[in-house]
Amino acid sequence: MKSFFRKLKTVKTPDEKHRLRKERLLALISGLFFGLSFPPLPFPYLIFVALIPYFFAISKRETLAEINRITYLTAFVFTVITLYWVGSWTKEADPFLMISGVLLMFVNPAVYLIPSTIYYFSKKIFSKKTALMLLPFFWVSFEYAYSLTDLRFPWLTLANSLPKFNLFIQIADIIGAYGISLLVLFINLYLFFTLEDFLENRIFRLKFILPAVIIFIVPVLYGAVRVKTFKMPEENVRIGLIQPDLNPWDKWQAGNLDEQLELYLELSRKAVKKNAKIIIWPESALPVYLLVGNYFPQVNKIHSFADSNDVFILTGMPDANFFFDKNDAPPDAKYSKNINMYFVSYNSILLFSPQSSQVQKYAKIKLVPFGEKVPFVEHLPFLGNLIKWQVGISSWNVGQKQTVFDLVEGVQLKVGSVICIESIYPEFVAGFVQNGANIIAVVTNDSWYGYTSGPFQHKEISVLRAVENRRFLVRAANGGISAIIDPLGRTVLQTKLFERNVLIGDAGISNTLTFYSRYPLIIPLLSSLISVLVIILFTIRKAINKVSF
Repeated sequence: MKSFFRKLKTVKTPDEKHRLRKERLLALISGLFFGLSFPPLPFPYLIFVALIPYFFAISKRETLAEINRITYLTAFVFTVITLYWVGSWTKEADPFLMISGVLLMFVNPAVYLIPSTIYYFSKKIFSKKTALMLLPFFWVSFEYAYSLTDLRFPWLTLANSLPKFNLFIQIADIIGAYGISLLVLFINLYLFFTLEDFLENRIFRLKFILPAVIIFIVPVLYGAVRVKTFKMPEENVRIGLIQPDLNPWDKWQAGNLDEQLELYLELSRKAVKKNAKIIIWPESALPVYLLVGNYFPQVNKIHSFADSNDVFILTGMPDANFFFDKNDAPPDAKYSKNINMYFVSYNSILLFSPQSSQVQKYAKIKLVPFGEKVPFVEHLPFLGNLIKWQVGISSWNVGQKQTVFDLVEGVQLKVGSVICIESIYPEFVAGFVQNGANIIAVVTNDSWYGYTSGPFQHKEISVLRAVENRRFLVRAANGGISAIIDPLGRTVLQTKLFERNVLIGDAGISNTLTFYSRYPLIIPLLSSLISVLVIILFTIRKAINKVSF
């Protein structure tokens, strides 16, 4: 039997072994360049050449397995460098979170096999060069698809490497983050063609290098013009961002609710003294279902503060609704044996308005896979009992409406506020702007991950949302980074990580819709259409070949 398997094993020649080592090295270099181009590292320009070694490697490979092995290796190195922080490695970290972080290191690279597989399909239909020319569309369609299911985690969209290259990202008000990814891919591709041609013919030909230069220069020139000519909104509102820097693990323990509330109010008083009209507290500011009826003193205290100081308080907060009758409950309601009731619970944002007893609400729609919602738990309910954080927040219900908060403070102010990871979804944030939001607010808690790359990456992603929609974006984070970002993607003010602070500044109010805000899905849908057509053509061709055989 052993001799049989020895015969099946392919013996590689020295030249083949050398080629394999060379291609693996190219994959490692691409993965390294990818990782180094993302925040907080100061090398964003590497993204314009990061794919070149990868293109050299896959262009020499013929089979699907060979192409995907190189792709996986590249994406694995990329993932380890950029997403090592997901497991949290603090002393209080939940073991489940650590396990999830380790698994992500191996699972995330696998999703990059989607564009490489479609590239293989296209090679069976078109020439190698045409297949490579289509690869950027396959990649962008994959980036968009990665944002759609319960397993979504589009953190590493290529555009997210470039917030520090301010001139280049200005074109996002037309093409959005996915469009910037497409530009990055084509620049890499034409530089690859240039180098490949040079290695074969020992000359640099304009027909290859010129498109790369044009694709790079046009956005930069557009950005320079936009930055020079853009007029900031004339109407402003003064905002106070509260950063309490509470330990996210300890705050979920009972017994210190009043102390936590007093801390928020104390910090908010500092903002009021500097004329803030809107106070924003971070995600899950108080770790209780504040409005369920058991916390009247705390609720009254917040209302009293808003009334006496004539300020709005916008805060992240858990929220829940309870139902005695199952027929009155929504389809996704859960049943509690302890209280014999059905209920829904949300990671929410609440708006307390001065001189009003009404509280406006928004329930988070884009939940963190595993951290806030077990994927596909509606179809496989037993998973909800198997997978839970020790802090008890792994089973939120999904919000249904992109609520825009109405505030009247001298001007008609409408705030589109998103929670944490929701800020990484371009078209989702644009939806709030379509609904009338003239300021974007982000409430978040990035303290789970300690002093790592994660909080810095998350803050910089918000820069793209500000540019895409030409809105001021304000960001209140529990332990940082809180920030005010202007419509040109420039950080006006920001805090440091893990400091207790109050950030106060003016945010302009704008009602003009950008082209991207109106039509955020043009590029991802076009890319997806091209990818689907290639898959269909490949399937038809394969079927015809089988029939002919």
